[in-house]
Amino acid sequence: MSEISIVFVTAGSEEEAARIGRTLVEERLAACANIVPGIRSIYRWKGKICDEREFLIMIKTRTSKYESLQKRVKELHSYEIPEIVSFPVARGLPQYLDWVLEETETGSEYP
Repeated sequence: MSEISIVFVTAGSEEEAARIGRTLVEERLAACANIVPGIRSIYRWKGKICDEREFLIMIKTRTSKYESLQKRVKELHSYEIPEIVSFPVARGLPQYLDWVLEETETGSEYP
């Protein structure tokens, strides 16, 4: 299993995305959270087709922190069922990957 993952989370506003991203970085559950504005999401929810503007948060973290990160996102998020999906990083610049590991070292303010 890869030591590092990228987790995608969508949010309904830029403010919510920033609050989630900042909290995860402050608590060392993530090394970095990139917010991509202006995505358009088309999906079915409770029998209705929805077409909404959302913000994508791309979160870089240790794979071992995924469960804690998922729990924290659910606590912070306004959606009933937020999108939280994780992808392992197969390759990357070694110095960058080392930085992700360093920034998500144990000693997190959040368990």
